[in-house]
Amino acid sequence: MKKIPFFFSALALSSILVLGASASQAADPIRLGLIEGLSGPFANAGEAVARNLTWAIERVNARGGVRLPGGNRPLELVRFDSKGNTEEALTLLKSAADQRISVVLQGNSSATAAALIDALNKHNDRDPQHRALFLNYSAVDPSLTNEKCSPWHFRFDAHADMRLAALTDVLQQDTAVQRVYLIGQDYSFGQHVVRQGRAMIAARRPDIQFVGEELHPVGRVKDFLPYATKIKASGAQAVVTGNWGNDLTLLVKAARDVGFEGKFYTFYGNALGVPGALGDAGVGRVVAVAEWHPNAGGKASDALVASFHQRFPKPEDDYLHVRMQVMVEMLAQAMERARGTDATVVAKALSGARFDGRALGGLGAGQMRAGDHQFLQPLYVSTMQKAGSEGVRFDVEGSGYGFRTVRYLTAEQTAQPHSCKMAPL
Repeated sequence: MKKIPFFFSALALSSILVLGASASQAADPIRLGLIEGLSGPFANAGEAVARNLTWAIERVNARGGVRLPGGNRPLELVRFDSKGNTEEALTLLKSAADQRISVVLQGNSSATAAALIDALNKHNDRDPQHRALFLNYSAVDPSLTNEKCSPWHFRFDAHADMRLAALTDVLQQDTAVQRVYLIGQDYSFGQHVVRQGRAMIAARRPDIQFVGEELHPVGRVKDFLPYATKIKASGAQAVVTGNWGNDLTLLVKAARDVGFEGKFYTFYGNALGVPGALGDAGVGRVVAVAEWHPNAGGKASDALVASFHQRFPKPEDDYLHVRMQVMVEMLAQAMERARGTDATVVAKALSGARFDGRALGGLGAGQMRAGDHQFLQPLYVSTMQKAGSEGVRFDVEGSGYGFRTVRYLTAEQTAQPHSCKMAPL
């Protein structure tokens, strides 16, 4: 068995690292408040986030914590379960503020993210002595870094238009596809993906016929067979969707059950049950876009995957996000540059900051654009293949299927203009 570099293998010592039992961790921890749906219809997606953040925090704590003038301080993740409900998330934001937690983390819902941005802006204006930052790892409605942009909000995921541009770049070359069906969740993000997806595809492939367009309730549909039946009956050769969590898994299961043989162009089709649900029927037909994937290749990438599997050996826990590792690393670095944890000073240190990837063995390099607080990073478009085939060393979730890169875009290629008018700090 190939030896894993100590940098990553040390992360497997979770019993030591989670609690930070080293002497340097006697100092008060820097608490990060995770406001996420950890129960309810998207609990699996919320728990996947919690695992990624826990692991990222363990890595920082393994090297002694955040280095500050008064001594090193560990990071600590404080979980707040919003149950996937925006009103509950707002209540939890107030609870986090009352506990003087100065960094909140959220991502699984752009509607919730928009509400949190607005509430945090008001809190920071009202109580400048106890301001807080909002780090966003997956709420990708472009408006969050455009008309709704905030000096307190930082997005580490590529927004929907960046992801759509990457997907349509591949779809443009897929000349066998002539008929497309658009389906999404009926809220701000899903509506945007359907609307903008149609516009982007039409601009690049005017020959494509749109044979259906559908929005469905978020997290409430238990049986997607009626939707899948309509997709098959439309004659669609490809489905384009931003669906995530169980809304995606149940959709592709239903498509398999009705015998749909077209492709899925997705934002999140590379995990959370999708490959296992489709099996051989998904080989070469599921396309996903992300900032990284387990078969991106290279020693650092392979070591990261192997170490994550050591830390979380259960197949159902296998969903690793490099952007979440980057987010925690950049926060720690910003605090060290700021020489403290005051939200205003840390925000200034994070705005415009570059991440060189060294903390992740060279992975995740990018820049937090100062103008809109959108992290600019490369994107990979990949297709589902059988594990062990060319370019597919790792499967996902023990399914026997993994993803192979079909298109790589540099950070410069993924960057898009913004309309943010950032308020001064």
